[in-house]
Amino acid sequence: MAPALQRGHAGGRDTSLYHLLLTQFSSNLPYFPLAPPNPPALNMGINRASRYKRRATGGKRTVHKKKRKYELGRPAAGTRLVQSTGGEDAKRIHLIRTRGGNQKRRALRLESGNFSWGSEVCTQKVRIMDVVYNSSNNELVRTKTLVKNAIVLVDAGPFKVWYNKHYGTSISSSAKETTDEEARIAGLTKYRADLLKTRRSTATLDAEIKEQLEGGRVLACISSRPGQSGRADGFLLEGEELQFYKRKLAALKRRK
Repeated sequence: MAPALQRGHAGGRDTSLYHLLLTQFSSNLPYFPLAPPNPPALNMGINRASRYKRRATGGKRTVHKKKRKYELGRPAAGTRLVQSTGGEDAKRIHLIRTRGGNQKRRALRLESGNFSWGSEVCTQKVRIMDVVYNSSNNELVRTKTLVKNAIVLVDAGPFKVWYNKHYGTSISSSAKETTDEEARIAGLTKYRADLLKTRRSTATLDAEIKEQLEGGRVLACISSRPGQSGRADGFLLEGEELQFYKRKLAALKRRK
């Protein structure tokens, strides 16, 4: 075997075949630098524990244990109000696998919900028209974000239809409409006609609610959590609560 291919050292130099091949082709090999480890900030998750907050006096707390799985937090859903186009369903809901194999319904886009008319004990699925007020952040109004306790405008159509059917009279009764309703009631059975007359004798419709229903939009409050349940359900504002939010909306208009 040639001296260049023999194993061992000659004059302090490595003359093995492996060394010769390595030195011959090492200059042509690409260089892959080792990636630096991720900085700690990129590995941090959202945590709901209060160990990392300061005391009420401003002092720092000593963190005596690591994070726990049950303290996990997730990014906010930011549910947006959208309007369907072309007859397609515009809502978008993602399923989130949670602790224990349970599921949350993360609503990303919604257009309607079930809203209750408390004084009439009536619930209807209606379209959400607009977001008009949010006590926590005006930015949520500008971006039309649906969150719990957001004040929205909903379509009054389904409530007007229900009121007409339940009481046998429309909300805005003109002379012609009254004549038509009496003729319609005359064609009903005696039991049905007496039932409608009894209901109308005890019906009391608030003037502010009536004004909104005639205008086609009603103020309502969202009571569900769209980012957790995937629904935007709520109730119509009535009484002192309605007057309170009307004053808030009037104050916002004066500022503009």
